[in-house]
Amino acid sequence: MKTTVLREDSTTARLPRQPAPATPAGPRRRGPAGPGRIVGRALLYVALTGLAAAVLVPFAWMLVSSLKTDSEVFTVPIQWIPKSFRWENFSDIWDQIPLWTYLGNSLFLSVVITALQVLTGSFAAYGFAKVRFPGRDAVFLAYIATIAVPWQAYMVPQYILMQKLGLVNTHLSLILLQAFGAFGVFLMRQYYLTIPDELSEAARLDGLTEYGIWARIVLPLSKPALASLALLTFVNTWNDYMGPFIYLTDNDLWTVQLGLRSFVGMYSSQYAMIMTGSVLSVLPILVVFLLGQRYFVQGISTSGMK
Repeated sequence: MKTTVLREDSTTARLPRQPAPATPAGPRRRGPAGPGRIVGRALLYVALTGLAAAVLVPFAWMLVSSLKTDSEVFTVPIQWIPKSFRWENFSDIWDQIPLWTYLGNSLFLSVVITALQVLTGSFAAYGFAKVRFPGRDAVFLAYIATIAVPWQAYMVPQYILMQKLGLVNTHLSLILLQAFGAFGVFLMRQYYLTIPDELSEAARLDGLTEYGIWARIVLPLSKPALASLALLTFVNTWNDYMGPFIYLTDNDLWTVQLGLRSFVGMYSSQYAMIMTGSVLSVLPILVVFLLGQRYFVQGISTSGMK
């Protein structure tokens, strides 16, 4: 009887042990945040709110000042709420300067230059990112190096060239000079590098040309980067002062920046009207940025521009 028991024990000892059932591995649940973490996050939000307020205060002052009288603009201390809101300032300014003409010229130049920069920048970036040819990287580095050259270094040669071509005092001079930009090529190339090369190779095997790959495959996948480039170019062109100041002499061709500067020179004491014109000049940029904010942030974060 004892021998049997010993045999059963030895047999049982030889049997392989069954592994314990594995528990499903799920994401670790973080415990409740400690007091230090809550305080740190609260301080961060307070700091960010303070920075945002510091940035928005000048714009708020400009908006409030556009609804005041001239004597109330520079009161000390600042009078944030006017005694009476002068909404007629936004109608009187149209009678004092041809603001419609200035806004129309700025909008025309901004839209045309933005469209050309998006077209040329995205197409050149495709060649630098997806097409292999001898000296590609060297040419790209040389082209990007032009960003470091200050505009004042080639401002005079550009003006002489436009003068020889008879394009001074025309919008075409500004369009030709700003239709190409190295920054746009760099931005779009950084985004194109995130697109797998297998898509282009598969399209080539299917018989699609490089133009077709760029237009039908790469561009539809690059909407965030295209929106970022378009927004940056539009804002830069709209706010440009030196370019129109150098090349445009006719009042009918002036942009809103030149028009407002001329208005300040003629009516330097009408502070409220100057603020009204500034508000009207900022509104188009604000609308464009609000419409493309989501694509702008996504494009910047995925284009190597963090």
